[in-house]
Amino acid sequence: MKHLIDIKDLSVKEIDDLIEVAKDIINHRDNYSHKCDGKKLATLFFEPSTRTRLSFEAAMMELGGNVLGFSEASSSSVSKGETVADTIQVVGCYADIIAMRHPKEGAPYVASVKSTVPIINAGDGGHNHPTQTLTDLLTIKCEKGRLDNLTIGLCGDLKFGRTVHSLITAMARYNNIKIVLISPDELKLPEYVKKEVLEKNNIEYVETKDIEEYMSELDILYMTRVQKERFFNEADYIRLKDYYILNKDKLKVAKNDLCIMHPLPRVNEISTDVDDDPRACYFKQANYGKYIRMALILKLLEVK
Repeated sequence: MKHLIDIKDLSVKEIDDLIEVAKDIINHRDNYSHKCDGKKLATLFFEPSTRTRLSFEAAMMELGGNVLGFSEASSSSVSKGETVADTIQVVGCYADIIAMRHPKEGAPYVASVKSTVPIINAGDGGHNHPTQTLTDLLTIKCEKGRLDNLTIGLCGDLKFGRTVHSLITAMARYNNIKIVLISPDELKLPEYVKKEVLEKNNIEYVETKDIEEYMSELDILYMTRVQKERFFNEADYIRLKDYYILNKDKLKVAKNDLCIMHPLPRVNEISTDVDDDPRACYFKQANYGKYIRMALILKLLEVK
């Protein structure tokens, strides 16, 4: 049985195949509307989510399947002391596939060891968010037409941002990728990601505090919010939360075909005056997420 816990669980060919299926779904939606008739997806979300949970649910519904689950830990038996492993084994009796989000790193892996059905990691703490990464890759492929020969700027919370860690890991396997890391000192990309991913794969990268320094070179600008829920000290969060705000003025020197991305939710880090810019792709990105999750569900359920 195959699970998706980490983006590294998928080969480059598997990722490319998923992207092609997602693109086919976009162009031929009617062909897929009954692919999962009689199948059930359980969404087990132990921490809040809007886009990811609803995207999974919409994906399964568009495939003809049904959805069950919960949207917060307090509404599950975990609040009574039940372990994740026990929860997973019980839910596996009722569903064919499980999408799980948990605040603790490694929880989806623990679940996968005990599960009788495929597990999809829908985010575990500051660790991984592989389906967001698949969403990002589909967005880049559709908007730029390629996944190689790109200069990608990653801006904001690079320390705790699981979407950033997963995207770097995925992009490191493609050719001629350059990474620009834009963050304050307190939110820099962890050393282990630099060493084990960027340096190990000979990926060229630079670090800067200035969002405008490399703006003219970027093909992709990936903005992230400073995540209040990852901070132990509220004063640090307040000091850093508005460190970067992308607005029209900062985009004056950017390429005409720059792709501006954000995993959402947005707080203040992208001004609303950017929303009408044709380079803004973050709402398209959310839509692409549904289609790549449809492709992933089909793959893990082995539906032809």
